[in-house]
Amino acid sequence: MKYALLLYADEATNPDYTTAEGAAEMQQWFEYSQELMAAGAMAGGEALQDVETATTVRVRDGKTITADGPFAETKETIGGFYLIDVENLDEAIKWAEKIPLIGRGSVEVRPVMEFEEE
Repeated sequence: MKYALLLYADEATNPDYTTAEGAAEMQQWFEYSQELMAAGAMAGGEALQDVETATTVRVRDGKTITADGPFAETKETIGGFYLIDVENLDEAIKWAEKIPLIGRGSVEVRPVMEFEEE
C-alpha cells in the first residue's frame, strides 16, 4: 500500500545547510533516502522550496484568486514528502519515525487513494 509521508516543520528551526551542523543533517537525509531505496519502499518524493515561494490558488464565483504563501497561517509548513510503498500503516509509521526532522517537526502519514482502472 502506498503512503505519503508529509514533512512539516517551522522553517525557522531548519539548520543552515552551509554549516557543518547543516551538512551533517543533510547527510542524514541522504542516508534515510538510501535506506528507503535499499528496502524497496521508496516510490518517490521531493523537497519543496521555502514557503515564501508558494502561491495559493482559489476559484470563487468563477474568479481566480491567487495569494502569496500557503493557505494556512501556521508556523509549521510542508517542506517535502516521501511516497512509500509498504505493507501497512505500522510499517509506514516506522519509516516516519526515522525521518531526520522528527525531533523538531512532524510527519503526517496518509494513505494514497488508489483507483481501479476501467
